[in-house]
Amino acid sequence: MLHSPLSLRNRLFYSIKPVIPRRLQILIRRSIARKLLPEVGSIWPIDTYAGGTPSGWVGWPNGNKFAFLLAHDVDTARGLENCRKLMDIDEKMGFRSTFNIVPERYVISAEMLQEIRNRGFGLGVHGLKHDGKLFSSRRVFLKRAARINRYLKEWKTGGFSSPSMHHNLSWMHALDLECDTSTFDTDPFEPQSDGVRTIFPFWVTDPLSGRSYLELPYTIPQDFTLFCILKEKDITIWKRKIDWIVKKGGMALLNTHPDYMDFSGKSDSDLYYPHSRYIELLEYMKSTYSACYWNACSEEVVRYFKTTISQERNLS
Repeated sequence: MLHSPLSLRNRLFYSIKPVIPRRLQILIRRSIARKLLPEVGSIWPIDTYAGGTPSGWVGWPNGNKFAFLLAHDVDTARGLENCRKLMDIDEKMGFRSTFNIVPERYVISAEMLQEIRNRGFGLGVHGLKHDGKLFSSRRVFLKRAARINRYLKEWKTGGFSSPSMHHNLSWMHALDLECDTSTFDTDPFEPQSDGVRTIFPFWVTDPLSGRSYLELPYTIPQDFTLFCILKEKDITIWKRKIDWIVKKGGMALLNTHPDYMDFSGKSDSDLYYPHSRYIELLEYMKSTYSACYWNACSEEVVRYFKTTISQERNLS
């Protein structure tokens, strides 16, 4: 499952991406999405196959009906500047989340990383450079993996998230991972669109070494796809998907980007969306499901799975 290398089309696109204006990139993706949307109604935003309960499933901690995880991929310096605003929102609303930071794309202060930890949030490594080339070949991947492992150790984390959700789950055993969020249950709009077709975490085990890491697929459409590519004007799709996940008792994992949130209320650019939509989603969770979800950082999910879900029950 999901062990094929990045497609030739994707490799070619990311080789020329630096010379394509950002707005043109978005326009191309919108055009592709518009053509694709009528064809994917049977698997997006809900793939009913993904709701199957895994073999040996014992449920969520403390009898909670489902898990609710928040991840924030910080793609750019603009996103990094917005991290404190996003932490303030999550903190005020009573949620904890995980911030995934790109090590070699923008300047990161040790103070910022420490603040994320001190305020009770999770921390993960988000690729290396965010240039779309991490999985361009196994040689490139292994060379970069050595540097990624240094950041994992330095930042004292076992969490990883791949830029653009590129993935090769077997290659990723070269990383010193405890958990990874580089896949999704279903998302035909991603450049590498092969979904894992489950709304539950699962172990990925190397048959040679026996090493395992926990894969945490995002199961709620990403904010960038929903609001910047598909140009949705409200959170109806978010709520619809969450309601379905709750019925199945799975993991509702939302991956958002502070890069594309407009906190000023003044932007008229269609490259950003009002941060009030994110707040509305948190308010919906608290008002509708407050008594039955487990909100946890990814590292807590790993600890729970290590003690309750055998690594031999590998869904990959």
